[in-house]
Order: sequence, then structure tokens, then C-alpha cells
Amino acid sequence: MSKGKVLNLKDKINGNEMDLSLCNLSEVPVKELAALRKATVLDLSCNNITSLPPDFCKLTHLIRVDLSKNQLASLPDDLGNLCNLQHLDLYNNKLTGLPVSFSQLRNLKWLDLKDNPLETELAKAAGDCLDEKQCKQCASKVLLHMKEVQEEVDKAREKRFLKEREQEKKKEAKKREREAKEREVRKQEKAEEKERRRKEYQAQLDATAAQEHQRKKKEEKKKRNGLAADKKAAEESAPKPRRSLIGLLFKLLLLLLLGLAGAAAACQLTELRREAACVPVNAALETGLTWARRQDVLLRQLLKDWSTMAKELLESSQTAKN
Repeated sequence: MSKGKVLNLKDKINGNEMDLSLCNLSEVPVKELAALRKATVLDLSCNNITSLPPDFCKLTHLIRVDLSKNQLASLPDDLGNLCNLQHLDLYNNKLTGLPVSFSQLRNLKWLDLKDNPLETELAKAAGDCLDEKQCKQCASKVLLHMKEVQEEVDKAREKRFLKEREQEKKKEAKKREREAKEREVRKQEKAEEKERRRKEYQAQLDATAAQEHQRKKKEEKKKRNGLAADKKAAEESAPKPRRSLIGLLFKLLLLLLLGLAGAAAACQLTELRREAACVPVNAALETGLTWARRQDVLLRQLLKDWSTMAKELLESSQTAKN
């Protein structure tokens, strides 16, 4: 059916019935049908429809739908939204199953599923549908079967949800455990860092104490060396009083000699030589001069002898060389 013909659906309406059978349709004109809400009976039989669009489930005003003799292999998941649907003909399609939401069609009174490759359990619930009574029984039995399927699906979903929740709890527990381990590791690292800083600080204190101890030892050694030097200096300076005494005695002796020389000069050169005090002085001076003259003669004789000996020695040396 062309788009132009689809847009002229009003020509297909007869009261509350919309007859689109034998129109060679491959798609359902949902948008146009949604605008014609008075058409509660829809006949789409004998077409080439392979699937129903999801929006088909929004046609909640439908009471009776005929989809027999099409190519439907499946129905929309939200088919249960057709809450007012009472009569559904799915004869001679390619359906193997029904959506779980089918159990929500509480107003469904008539159902035909003949000539579909239904799965075993669903086919057993559907029955033969050879007459009105069997089609009504098919509707009730299939709804009951689909409710059981819904319950199983809900149980499976609940089980899956619980499993996912348990897995999520395990993941959360693992996450908390991992975070706790990470916190413990960080705590341990902080403790190790604190201990390392404490050891460094203690090492600095020990080094400072060692330096201070070394400095005190050096000071004590220096002090001991100073005391030893002072003692040595004291010991070395101790004889100085004796040397000073000797010097003093030497000076006194020199002064005495000078005094004697002065007295001797006075006794020789002045009028004092006739005095009684100068007599011993002059006598001692004469005696000394006499001794000195004798020593001079002896010295001259000694020098003469040494000169003679040197001359003889020189001559004998020259003779030996020749």
C-alpha cells in the first residue's frame, strides 16, 4: 500500500472498524491509526507484515485486532500496554513465542494461535482453537501460562538482581578492603617517614653532641697543653733569679774593680799617694805591674820561640817538596 493510500485511511473506516486487509502492507501505519481513535477494531489480515513497530503498543484504544496470515516472527515487548484489547487473531504467522508482557492483557477474552511454530509449552497451553469456545479457552490458558512465565522471569530477574547486588556488595567489600589496605599502607609509610625523620633528628643531635664533646676535649687538651707550657715556662724561668744574681755579682765585681782602679789612679796621680791609705794600694799596684812586666817578657820569648819553630817547620816543608 502506497503512502498516499495510507494517508486516506478514512476511506477504510466503517463505523468503528478499520479494514486494512489484503492491502499488501509490509508496515503498519501507526501514526495514521493513532489519529483515528474511534477505530477500535483493526483488521490487518492477509498482508506482508513481518513486525509491529514499538509505537503500535501505544494504540491503547484498540479492542479487536486481526493479524492473521502475515509474516510475524515476533511481537513487541510492550504488547501488554494494549490494556483494552479483548480479541487478538494471530492465526497463520511465524510466531514461536509471546512477549512476557502478554500476561498484562487482562481484558483478553479471545485468542487464536493456530498454524504458528510455537514452542512446546506455549502450544500446549494454546490448544487447537478450532471454535469460539476453544479460542476463549486459549486466551485464558495462554494468559495463565504467560503469568507463570512472567513469574519465572520475575524470579530470574530477582535472582539476577540479588546476584548482581551480592556481586556489588562483594565489589564494595573488596573496595573497602582495598581502601583499608591503602590507608594502612599510607599510615605505615607516614610512620616510617616519621621514624626516618626522628632518626635523622637524633643523628643530628648525636653529631652535635659529638662535635661539642670533641670541642671540649680539644679545649681540655689545649688547656692541659697550656698548663704544661706554663709549667715548663715556669721551670725554665726558675733559674733566672740565679742568673740575675750572678749578673748582679758580676756588676758589683765590676764596680769594685772600677772603684779599685779609681782608687789606684787617685793614689798615683793625686796628692793622696803620700797618705797612709794609699801605701798598700800603691804597693799592690807596683806588685801587679811587676808581674805584668814579667809576663810580658815571657810572652815575648814565647812568641819568638813560636816564630822560630814556624820558620823551621816551613823550611823543612819546602825542602821536602823539592
